[in-house]
Amino acid sequence: MQAAAYQQHLLGLLGEDDPAEVQASTRARLLAVLKEAGSDLRRTPAPGEWSVLELLGHFVDAEIVLAGRYRLVLSHDRPSLLGYDQDRWVERLRHNDEPPDELLELFSALRTANLRLWNRSSAEERRRVALHAERGEESYELMFRMLAGHDRFHLDQMGRTLELIRTAR
Repeated sequence: MQAAAYQQHLLGLLGEDDPAEVQASTRARLLAVLKEAGSDLRRTPAPGEWSVLELLGHFVDAEIVLAGRYRLVLSHDRPSLLGYDQDRWVERLRHNDEPPDELLELFSALRTANLRLWNRSSAEERRRVALHAERGEESYELMFRMLAGHDRFHLDQMGRTLELIRTAR
């Protein structure tokens, strides 16, 4: 997906909703999906697709990356941001081998810290920009809004993953 299309897709999933509220509700939704997954937690719907646990690992990875980006854009003038290969991270970090409660705990701590940072930032600070290697200028606010859409996208993907696994039986 092209950079601008990717941004618009995620922003479209957020719509006019408050990105902080969406992000604050994600942990509870993740917990519900993990409980629903049960023994299907580590199963993939098809080769090359992610399991529910790998998707949770991706949430953690995204939160780690964005934690750094937020802090860079707030403390540096127009910092450069590298892209990352999400598939490589999921594969090489072996999220399917990790305990789900530890991944959820790490996600929760990072998300809490990132929401606190957002809540104490000013409108002026939220307009600060960084230069993403693949997408160009992105403000702190844009990154934050995109992450809320990203949450919705991958929560839906978790549901579709479970549905595909259970339909295939």
